[in-house]
Amino acid sequence: MFQDNLSKRTEINPRIMVGKPVIKGTRIPVEIILQKLAQ
Repeated sequence: MFQDNLSKRTEINPRIMVGKPVIKGTRIPVEIILQKLAQ
């Protein structure tokens, strides 16, 4: 279930942020969100 929700909200595209996972429709890397949550 978690994986389904994750894939609905993220995308990986080599033309956006060099292929890093981002929030769909944005250029916000998932990595940044996770770093902010860890603080």
